[in-house]
Amino acid sequence: MGNVVFNVSKGSASYLAGLPSASDQLVAVVLEAADLVDDATMIDYDTLAAVLAGASTEQTTMGRKAITGVTVTVDDTADQVTIDADDVLWTAATGDPTGALLICYQPDTTSADADIIPFTKQDFTVTPDGNNIRAEFTSGYFYVTT
Repeated sequence: MGNVVFNVSKGSASYLAGLPSASDQLVAVVLEAADLVDDATMIDYDTLAAVLAGASTEQTTMGRKAITGVTVTVDDTADQVTIDADDVLWTAATGDPTGALLICYQPDTTSADADIIPFTKQDFTVTPDGNNIRAEFTSGYFYVTT
């Protein structure tokens, strides 16, 4: 489960994670370890542009990755919605050390950062050294409960 579920996404996350539009997607955005803001600050950002306008810096060498295999499961017994996805792989990853991984909703694959909604932030501390790096999304990496 994510360390932070952004306030802006709590009410609509299960709907948007179902990818209701023809060209929308979930996207993984890696942040550098240096100057990463704390969770109490980050939770209040409403867009990816706002996250990146703060002290946090995107680790652009690894690049953003579209998240595939997204499933949304309603669990009436536990009164929650579980969102799952395929693992994300960066092949021969290089660049600055990472500190966090954001999962964001992109309303259109060409959307500007000001239109991208951050869903979750996971701690993601790795030092890219040319080897493959995998972000594993175990079943139910993100829950929405009432």
